[in-house]
Amino acid sequence: MTAYIVRRMLYALPILLGVNALTFVLFFVVNSPDDMARMHLGNKRVTAEAVQAWKQEHGYEKPLLINHSAQGADMLTDTILYEKSLRLFLFDFGQSDSGRDISHDISQRMWPSLAIAVPTLLVGLAVNITFALLLAFFRASYLDFWGVVLCVAMMSISSLFYIIGGQFLVGKLLNLVPISGYDTGLHAWKFMVLPVVVGIVGSIGSGTRWYRTLFLEEIHRDYVRSARAKGLSEHWVLFRHVLRNALIPILTGVVVVLPLLFIGSLLTESFFGIPGLGSYTIDAINRQDFAIVRAMVFLGAVLYIIGLLLTDISYTMVDPRVRLD
Repeated sequence: MTAYIVRRMLYALPILLGVNALTFVLFFVVNSPDDMARMHLGNKRVTAEAVQAWKQEHGYEKPLLINHSAQGADMLTDTILYEKSLRLFLFDFGQSDSGRDISHDISQRMWPSLAIAVPTLLVGLAVNITFALLLAFFRASYLDFWGVVLCVAMMSISSLFYIIGGQFLVGKLLNLVPISGYDTGLHAWKFMVLPVVVGIVGSIGSGTRWYRTLFLEEIHRDYVRSARAKGLSEHWVLFRHVLRNALIPILTGVVVVLPLLFIGSLLTESFFGIPGLGSYTIDAINRQDFAIVRAMVFLGAVLYIIGLLLTDISYTMVDPRVRLD
């Protein structure tokens, strides 16, 4: 198992290098520092002196790959590639274009994102699996039919509808919780309830339908017929055999949302005024703060790779065949 994990970690390194190289090309080759300066200054008739001043102020005046005017190791380190790209591997995100410390902002803003994303993921997963097992248990019945119809209808509705509808119904009409905002300490729960509920409700349609399909595929396998032939009850077959064997595709689906646990939801945090990393990224895009956008793209890639690695490790626990690989 140790060799298996080491191989997966070695596979992840080229992926991260490729993402970093692609990000570098997009930000500094396709979109040169001169273009970035003009976009940030916001004037089509920006003088060359203003562009050069902006580049020097933000550290974009250096050569891209090799600094021929420097000597020794500075030829490689005193470049945009090292200062703005390779240092990300050390999680040294540097300063934003507005002068703020990006690492400090991330450390402060990740907690509101986690406060929303973790309960949304865990409770939503439990709700979706429960509903999917219920529909699978009553398969080919009216409950199953109308349950699928409801799921298709719910997954066809935009997430903005759930956000705005939840704010209007729960926050304005019923006046149960604040519509938006955030507070620290124990008072933060009243600002977390509505985003979490909206996130769970918005995922029921697609999640339940997806898990129901997985469970129905497992129900028609030979091992389920053998379990029924031994006299096991349908409840035992579903929870002891079907659910366990469906864990592999369930884990694969969960890993897709793992980066959101840290990065946060862009729409949810923006509409509910949550000072998390999702709204942090949106604000950086609106301000054309390229340093923050680069840092968040790199961080998202790292978290996604970590999620893939955790999924591979989880496979070894639920699938004995992987341990023999």
